[in-house]
Amino acid sequence: MDESETGIYAREVGDVGVVQIGIASGRVISLSIPDAPSEEATREHALLDRIEDYIDGEPDDFEDVPIALTVPTDHRAVLERVCEIPYGETTDVASLARRTPGFDEDDENAVRTALEANPVPILIPSHRIVDGPDVLPGGLDRGLRAIEAGG
Repeated sequence: MDESETGIYAREVGDVGVVQIGIASGRVISLSIPDAPSEEATREHALLDRIEDYIDGEPDDFEDVPIALTVPTDHRAVLERVCEIPYGETTDVASLARRTPGFDEDDENAVRTALEANPVPILIPSHRIVDGPDVLPGGLDRGLRAIEAGG
């Protein structure tokens, strides 16, 4: 993405519905599944193409997508660990807590809170946390795990 790129982009993606991304200074700042796209949204964007392909089953880890995380430091630590979970693999909240600096398995509620605050689900793959909160509507978290598992 171009560093000067800023805008809202949205379109219908398969059975998922509308996928909307917000970009500021060439970095993704939000990803949501709203009932309807924002009025100022533009339909075409290469990242929406990739997300659509991913939902259709094409592997993509989105590691190259620049993200601007504007979340508290403890949330950032959790979400950065989530990004380390490889495509097709999963973990649970307790394991994620143990792997996150400053957390331990007694901090499961704090980890769940950080996962719920994920501003860019799919790109930061919180769906890979099998017992974490569903941050995407309509069972999409489980659907993405199934896609990544190959079926």
